[in-house]
Amino acid sequence: MHILPRGILILAVCFGVAGCGSTWSTSNVQKSGYDPKVNASAAAPVRAPTPVAQILVTEGDITDRKYRVLGDINVNVNKTTIFNADPTRADVDAKLREEAYKLRADAVILVRYGSVGIALMSWGALDGKGRAVVYED
Repeated sequence: MHILPRGILILAVCFGVAGCGSTWSTSNVQKSGYDPKVNASAAAPVRAPTPVAQILVTEGDITDRKYRVLGDINVNVNKTTIFNADPTRADVDAKLREEAYKLRADAVILVRYGSVGIALMSWGALDGKGRAVVYED
């Protein structure tokens, strides 16, 4: 007789714990042949990476300065449960900045957003793609 109340209690705890997380994400980076650490000349000083918060993320191209392509970045931001808010473009931009920082990029250009919808392990998702670039001095 006590099995039904325990089952309800277990379900309530599961939903409560599942509601604690808001999103999770995945990413994929396809690097170009250029590596700023390897391709820098011995005489050229190695500059510090651009801080994550200062990495430019834009849907357009950069036309006012030269840059070198480091690689293409694909990210996917998923919501954890049906009760969480849907991922936003700002969430995708933040993930793109994180991945660009790992490449020592200054910007992510030509960004495109797309909805993935509901999947086996996600109640909703938003993906983003862009090209990581480093400015040439």
